[in-house]
Amino acid sequence: MAVVQEMVIEQETRTLPYPIYDGDGHIYEVQDSFHRHLPKKYRSAFQYVTVEGRTKLAVNGMISDYIPNPNFEVVAAPGSHEMWFRGNNPEGLSLREMTGDPLANQPEFHNAEARLKLLDKQNIHAQLIFPTLASVIEGHMNEDHELMAAVIHALNAWVVDEWSFSYKDRLFPAAYVSLANVELAVQELEFALANGARAIMIRPAPVPGHFGSRSPGSAEFDPFWARVNEAGVFVTLHVSDSGYDQIYQWWSKGAKEALAFDRSDPLKACIDLQGRAVADMCASLIAHGVVTRFPNIRFLSAENGSIWIPHLFKMFKRAYGQMPTSFARHPIDQFQESFFVEPYYEEDMNELRQYVPVERLIFGSDWPHAECLAKPLDFLHEIKDFTDAERQLFMSSNMKGLLEGKR
Repeated sequence: MAVVQEMVIEQETRTLPYPIYDGDGHIYEVQDSFHRHLPKKYRSAFQYVTVEGRTKLAVNGMISDYIPNPNFEVVAAPGSHEMWFRGNNPEGLSLREMTGDPLANQPEFHNAEARLKLLDKQNIHAQLIFPTLASVIEGHMNEDHELMAAVIHALNAWVVDEWSFSYKDRLFPAAYVSLANVELAVQELEFALANGARAIMIRPAPVPGHFGSRSPGSAEFDPFWARVNEAGVFVTLHVSDSGYDQIYQWWSKGAKEALAFDRSDPLKACIDLQGRAVADMCASLIAHGVVTRFPNIRFLSAENGSIWIPHLFKMFKRAYGQMPTSFARHPIDQFQESFFVEPYYEEDMNELRQYVPVERLIFGSDWPHAECLAKPLDFLHEIKDFTDAERQLFMSSNMKGLLEGKR
């Protein structure tokens, strides 16, 4: 293993005349994040084990390689994969070769006060926070809805202990909710609301069921959506293991589960698994009437990029032309009203503005993941063609408005 290096955080000297609101920060969970509040009867179904000297996650007795280092003892340095995601790899290096030396786990990766000190150095005022390892839960627990709910609640309860859902009115962890069992989903939502959550996180995927998956737009979930609509919290659709890796597995051989950081097959780079999942999620919420029945809900697509949007809009236009009476309004209009989008830094912002108004675009750093920008405010280079007013919307006002319930 390469020598572990300490991270040096450079002072961010760029200043702007408004506070920066980051719509996509992450924690690296510790084992206690799941085990502190997890009832003993579920411990054997979600445990950390040692395999050949390395820590692995065992879910329902199966060793998972979804995230190869689930205790995050060392991680790839923030920003170390930037050139890969920009498609700037003329030497054809592997992702591992481009990554460099691993980085020791830092307090700001999992500690709220340390994260605030970091944000001060980065000149970021506030940050929406997501988990990292939690993306393994729904994709690996099959039909065990009680186990899903127990592990998710354990994580949310740990967040309340260690971060709160509004730490010093600057750090805002999204409360994770699974729709697999609607009664348990409403119960978890009530826990989140009672503890001051401003946002909830839903996996962009079909809802797992005992007799097959279901659309989140099915009427059976209306009690949940009605409570969200009433409460005024917004819903984040953050990239996850949505089950779409199965598409890649149809075209490959030997793959047994989704691997979060696998970049070994060029075919996988040609299949937009993230975009397909979130596009289908947005389409289901519109086509199956959630945004019509519950017009106060605002959805944020987080860490899914935006290259899927032009194709989705073409499908919306065609579907509306074919079945106009099946939609309360044109689905493109509904998307532009109800959905916010966080683009990736490597994407074409000017093209994106042709589809999504700047009033619905949000800056997300993805810090401290390897695919982020090492200096989050370098994102400003990507929106150089925005006006000053548009930059303020993108970097500040839109996210601030969601957190304050002003949409």
